[in-house]
Amino acid sequence: MITKRQYIEYLISTPINYTCSHLAEHLDGMSHDAVSDYLQRDKLTAGGLWALVAPLLNDSEASYLIVDDSVQNKQYSRKIELVKKQYSGAEHGLVRGIGVVNLVHSDGTESYPIDYRIYAPEADGKTKNDHFRDMLLHGKTAKHLQANTVLFDSWYASVDNLKLVQRLGMFFVTTLKSNRMVSLSKDEGYIHLDAIEWTAERLDQGVPVKLKEVPFYVQLFKLVATNGDIEWVITNHPPGTFTTSDIQNENAVRWQIEQLHRELKQLTGSEKCECRKACSQRNHIACCYHAWLSLKVKARELAKSLYAVQRDLLSDYLRAELRAPRIPAVLNA
Repeated sequence: MITKRQYIEYLISTPINYTCSHLAEHLDGMSHDAVSDYLQRDKLTAGGLWALVAPLLNDSEASYLIVDDSVQNKQYSRKIELVKKQYSGAEHGLVRGIGVVNLVHSDGTESYPIDYRIYAPEADGKTKNDHFRDMLLHGKTAKHLQANTVLFDSWYASVDNLKLVQRLGMFFVTTLKSNRMVSLSKDEGYIHLDAIEWTAERLDQGVPVKLKEVPFYVQLFKLVATNGDIEWVITNHPPGTFTTSDIQNENAVRWQIEQLHRELKQLTGSEKCECRKACSQRNHIACCYHAWLSLKVKARELAKSLYAVQRDLLSDYLRAELRAPRIPAVLNA
């Protein structure tokens, strides 16, 4: 019988293949059925991840909670449960895959996943925005997190989400889609973002605007990249609290969750499980978070990146082979 520890250590150690049969081939006395049975037998949840992560957090009111989703690409699969067609930012289009909504805690420098939800509306009837609200509420009421700023992109900038953050006494920093309508005052109607006159003062300090159905003003900032691309960012921080430069720095912290998504896929094989059952996919993904955390703890200990820590495993193998090759080169005399 395989254990959770053995499965996680396999995910950490294997460089390419993450299948049940591959693990069985490399673990003495193990069969493919034993591995697949383990993935169907256990019921791992995000609660197990939280229990390990909680002692590692540097939590304070200055900390951040970051929400975003990632799609585990299964575009060549036709019989895996939980797989559905959905938008993938990594692919810039619709793909078949398993959606996961993540909640990440950051102190501004170090970040850790503290909750996640599998996007499976057929099973629980919940949208990604429902998961956003569930995780945020649970983080503040059950986990008693002090983090007071929530970062997310325009996908989650719905009226209900903005109102929830405000109701919790928290601050949000989020982007808006370019077609969002805003009003500069009660006497004016709603206009497109690009119709606003951007004076030098507004470009530096932002401008207070009203969003439809949102019962409070937000501060709107126009962030212009060096290539000319425009990003619209809003916050419920009081006017004059942040400059555009400050907001750029706040918004930049959000990309830590993108790094988590890449590392989960590239270092733990979160997309690579070929099991068909939903429970197996859920347990595999749960173990991937534990594998990521194991790499993160070792990386902090060694002051290296997670990629360097895993690469060291292969470097040790290569050094051993060069010292005493098990397959010597065949050469002419």
